[in-house]
Amino acid sequence: MRHLTPISSLIRNLSAALVVCAGTLAATSPALAWTDKPIKLIVPAPPGGTIDVVARFFVDQLAADLGQPVIVDNKPGAGGGIGTQALLAAPADGTTLMVTASNVLLEIPHVMKQPYDVLKDLRAVSAVARAGLVLVSNTDVPAKDFKELMGYLKANSGKLSFASYSAGTASHYAGMILGQREKVDMVHAPFAGSPPALQQVMSGQIPIMFDGMVTSTPLVNGGKLKAYAISGKTRFSKLPQVPTFTEVGYPELDFSNWLGFVASSKMSPELAEKINQAIAKTAASPKVRERLLGAGFEIPAPQSSADLNQSMRGENERNAAIVKTFGIKLN
Repeated sequence: MRHLTPISSLIRNLSAALVVCAGTLAATSPALAWTDKPIKLIVPAPPGGTIDVVARFFVDQLAADLGQPVIVDNKPGAGGGIGTQALLAAPADGTTLMVTASNVLLEIPHVMKQPYDVLKDLRAVSAVARAGLVLVSNTDVPAKDFKELMGYLKANSGKLSFASYSAGTASHYAGMILGQREKVDMVHAPFAGSPPALQQVMSGQIPIMFDGMVTSTPLVNGGKLKAYAISGKTRFSKLPQVPTFTEVGYPELDFSNWLGFVASSKMSPELAEKINQAIAKTAASPKVRERLLGAGFEIPAPQSSADLNQSMRGENERNAAIVKTFGIKLN
């Protein structure tokens, strides 16, 4: 005769199963979540620009990984100052972070006075992408390659301008360095991000611009812009016909920026490292990697928050030297 399992035994077995299930869920649920509240990502640039693109690549996957809503809040203007001040005014508890590019932190403040000290008031949390520059022109510029473009600029010295996505950035530095080396007089026309600057270039109002490859590449391939040279050690697979700045003899124009997440320095190093690990998990997901690579970004090796902050100091010193050497000043 078959014996029936006692009710007490069933309860014990069910309890054990629930414990195992709970443990499994804990391992696969948002264990890396650093907050139980919605998360705001401030973007100190307009929609459609390079920084905005990176932020939106992360939103859905980060929300899924953390189990919390994640929203993007664009606050362009003042060379990133408006967005940065909004970050510093928010609680440093991880519910508000800023997605930005290193140029906003380590280039612009050298020529545009800001009401904060980047190295003292901000804490870099995680670098998730790197983007280079490409020299572009509108399609009316009569130059087929870099050499012809230099001839065109010299022939029109004093009559031309160049756009940048903000004063005090690599986009600005590169234009000034090019002008000084070629002895070409060009007026700098800064904008609040790539999209408005590119509109002026494409319309023919401004002939050239050093722009991020992510925003300009689709326009080049779509026949709306011409490209003459790119930063990087090798040619870019999406613009294989375009040489590097080193190839055309201008290695000093080989600028690139890292893009990533930043917090207030009031955030504890421990919380910053926890967020760093969570973002690294999201960045490693196939969906996010494919988006970043497909858009033309390079993916940097994982780096701790502490190491990233240390590297910022060296980059800041390099940019200060460039500003001093070339006499770059805010218009």
